This record gives sequence, structure tokens and C-alpha cells, in this order.
Amino acid sequence: MDAPLSTPTNIQICEVTCDSFRIMWDMPPHDTTRATHFFIDLSRKDSRDPNRFKHRDVPTKLVAKAVPLPMAVRGHWFLSPRTDYCVAVQTAVRQPDGDYQVSEWSQVVEFCTGDYAMEHLQQLLDKAKGSTGRLLKFSVFYRNQHPDYFEYVRTECGGLMRPALKDCSGSHGSPINGKLHGVFFSCNTEFDTGLPPKDSPYGPLRFQIPARHLLNPNVSLYFADFYCMYTAYHYVVLVLAPAGSDGDAFCRTRLPRLDLASNPFLTYSEPQRQGEELVFCHASDVILEVLFTEPVHLDGGSVENISGHHQLKSLTTANAKKDPSCKVCNISVGR
Repeated sequence: MDAPLSTPTNIQICEVTCDSFRIMWDMPPHDTTRATHFFIDLSRKDSRDPNRFKHRDVPTKLVAKAVPLPMAVRGHWFLSPRTDYCVAVQTAVRQPDGDYQVSEWSQVVEFCTGDYAMEHLQQLLDKAKGSTGRLLKFSVFYRNQHPDYFEYVRTECGGLMRPALKDCSGSHGSPINGKLHGVFFSCNTEFDTGLPPKDSPYGPLRFQIPARHLLNPNVSLYFADFYCMYTAYHYVVLVLAPAGSDGDAFCRTRLPRLDLASNPFLTYSEPQRQGEELVFCHASDVILEVLFTEPVHLDGGSVENISGHHQLKSLTTANAKKDPSCKVCNISVGR
């Protein structure tokens, strides 16, 4: 009878992306030459029913032919970005009768998958471009909030709306979630008036600032996300970062940069002839969420009451989860 296989030790995870990783471990030379297969058991760390399997009792999640380590694991599971996982390995020798001689399970190792890479965001950007509709002119960015917010800004912040950490709404793998600070603005207008909507899910007061203060040749424009919340309409998240700022440096290597004058979401155009005004346009068929990465002073605009409803809670996107089943705004590498 063959000697038993040693338990794999020193499990190491490397080259982790949003949908793949490499795994390696230590085993004696005589096991390395004998092993014909590796069994990999992977489960979410937060799973209430961790599906650790025993080879003879339940089908394995992944049975792979033995290959030189580190072994690439990709495409065998629908890995989600920014998710904690537990993994354990077992080595095996296939017997002539088709059964396996197996080692004991290794210790369980935890790791976390990464953000969307630039290539994944480009896929998301390409999908978003198909949903934008025509460009409509606008003249102001606006931010809706409750009176307490603006009172706090005036009394505690010297009138500055300071950047806050982006929440985890939208695509789970967006690199800005929980990492980039900014002040959110809207710019969508109503078709019939060309003005901001009368209603708001965020509060009865609206701060408005001329578009040129935030969107001009001195800022960089980046695409950050495309998502929906089980609804027919979609959201596009854009980042405006003053050139050379910390926000600009953060986005430069993580997000696709857009041409200010030529993109389907948000544009700025210089006057073509003397006497003409600057032209600002937004996409008509998606809701834009624009994150400005620097503080904005209330003196740069005005705060006014919103005439319509301001209790439309179903429209808020705070920590909203993306619909994982939508074919319009999902890509194959996770949600």
C-alpha cells in the first residue's frame, strides 16, 4: 500500500484580482512526484453554512490535474470583487479503479479579492455608452440636502462642504468605493424646462453652483461606475478631480479618463465665436452622480428651497446594492 500523502502546509495566495488568484503550498518531493490531482475548497468567509467538503461524501468544488505551483484559479467560480474568502487544499493520487488516495485538508487560509482593474472598468464603460441617450444642455450643478446639513457646513466647517468617503453603493468592485473622498453633485435636468428637477429624495434644500466652477479645463473627468437598483433607469458615476490634486492622482491609475469635450456623459465646450457662452451638456437617459474631489464653498453658489416633493426615499442611492441580474449594467467578472 502506498504511503499516505502529507498534509499541504504553508498555503500562500498571490496575484489576487477581482476574479482570480494563484495558490501554492509546500509538500514533500515524493508527494510532488506522486500527486495527480489537487482539490480546492473555496467559500465566502461570511457564509453561514461553509461548504467544507469531504471527498467521499460530496462532489468537490474543484478537481484539477496537478500542475506546477503556484496554480492559477480563474473562471471556476464566479468570484465577487472585494469579498473575503476561505480556501483549503488537498492533494490526491488517482488510483487505477478511479478512486483517489487523498491527503488531509490543509489549514484554512483567508484572502480578499480585489477591485475592478482598468480593463474591467473599460468593459463597464462600454456598456454605459449604450444607455446614455442624447446630450442636453445644463448650467448648474446642484446638491440636495436637509437644513441640518447646511447649518452644520456654515457653523462647523466655515461654509465649506468637505469631501466625504464614498459609500459602497453601486458596483461592488468600483475602485472608489470606500476609498475616495468627494462631494456628490447632480446635473440632470427636466426635459420640458431644462432646469433641475423639482423633486428630491435627499432633502428640501438645494445648493446650486454654476457649472463652470466644477467643470472646466483645469479638472480631469473620470468614469467610475454604471449600475441600477432593480429599476429601468441606470446611474453613471463620474469623478471630477482638479488637475494635480490627490483625487486626480488616485484616479489616474484606477479609472478610465474621459475627454472633457467629447464623451457621451458630461461635456464642456469652449465658445466657438466671440460673444458665445460656454456650453455644458449631460446625458439624457442615465442619472449622473458626479463626485467632486475637493471642498466646495457655499459662497460659490446659492441655497434655495425645493418646490416639489423631497420624500422620495425610493430614489436614494445611499449604500444601494446593484441589481446582479441586470444584463445592461453587469459584466462577467462580478457585480
